[in-house]
Amino acid sequence: LPRGPLVAAALAVLVPVTGALAALPLVDDSAEDGTATVAAVQGNVPRLGLDFNAQRRAVLDNHVARTRELAADVKAGRAPQPDFVLWPENSSDIDPYANADAAEVIDGAVDAIGVPTVIGAVVAPETGKLRNTLIEWEPDRGPVATYDKRHVQPFGEYIPLRPLVRLFNSNVDRVSRDFGAGTKIGVFDLAGTKVGLATCYEAAFDWAVRDTVTHGAQLISVPSNNATFGRSEMTYQQLAMSRVRAVEHSRSVVVPVTSGVSAVIRPDGEIVAETKMFTPDVLVEKVPLRSSLTPATRMGTLPEALLVALAAAGLGWSALRSVRARRTGAQ
Repeated sequence: LPRGPLVAAALAVLVPVTGALAALPLVDDSAEDGTATVAAVQGNVPRLGLDFNAQRRAVLDNHVARTRELAADVKAGRAPQPDFVLWPENSSDIDPYANADAAEVIDGAVDAIGVPTVIGAVVAPETGKLRNTLIEWEPDRGPVATYDKRHVQPFGEYIPLRPLVRLFNSNVDRVSRDFGAGTKIGVFDLAGTKVGLATCYEAAFDWAVRDTVTHGAQLISVPSNNATFGRSEMTYQQLAMSRVRAVEHSRSVVVPVTSGVSAVIRPDGEIVAETKMFTPDVLVEKVPLRSSLTPATRMGTLPEALLVALAAAGLGWSALRSVRARRTGAQ
């Protein structure tokens, strides 16, 4: 093989590995902006799999009950008072804007704990697409801000080419109404802490998390609903993604999940608290807040683009040399 392409291939592997090792001293989990005590509520679901939301009210009631239990524990001195509370994605699949009874029980739970709470809801406008929405719910005030998931999941939250896909699998109609994508970056001010929001699947996309940090997030929340995937490894894969995001942006990451695994992750990627799967639980942890930007946050996808360009240049050079060699041999 030509030596040039081999060198290019070796550099494509060695440069990022060397860079990662050289960057280890830059990993910092100090509390630049103080700390916040955060609670992540895992209410659990009545059943696993694709039909988990058949009992939507039970899922909502589970999260209300866990939050009220936390409030009782705080009052009794068994748990610290959180600065804010995070519920998972789909913790209220009943639209609280359209259903007064859902809004009433959420109000009661938030008033009981007495701090801002982020609720994961399915919002169903009279017309148009559904919204996978996170709602900032304040005690005595109710909903004050929203974030609509920007990167909705194909075949999970909407069905592309529905008539064609239906020919192969009738399960597409389990998603009877498509979700639409939001457009605004999600950063909530929760009791003075800027919390960036990346809902579930969005944690897999660099820009969806990075945007929140460049817009001031001191902490990242990844509310998720993994009940659909049962006891598969998917929930652990997503937790690993959240650990990567913590180190990448040097931010604490809190992952509230309907059915687990919920977790609290420090900026160095260490998991300091986590739940078991398919059990009700609440995590309450003090985490460091940070506002400085890492090289990864500043550069975004530029290093990836440069590595792809380098690999493409190496392949192009190799192909060109091969063509020239064949022509020379033919002569």
